[in-house]
Amino acid sequence: METKTDQKKLWEAQRVGAVTFAIHKPKRNPKKLRQSRLKNRRRAR
Repeated sequence: METKTDQKKLWEAQRVGAVTFAIHKPKRNPKKLRQSRLKNRRRAR
């Protein structure tokens, strides 16, 4: 039994042509994305 949240976490492959696929990665949680950006700051050049 998969819920909608489980389906969002999965990779998607959509056939575009005969041998071409459009692959979509799962979206990252905005809260975790912000935390990783704060923790892994780049120095100014």
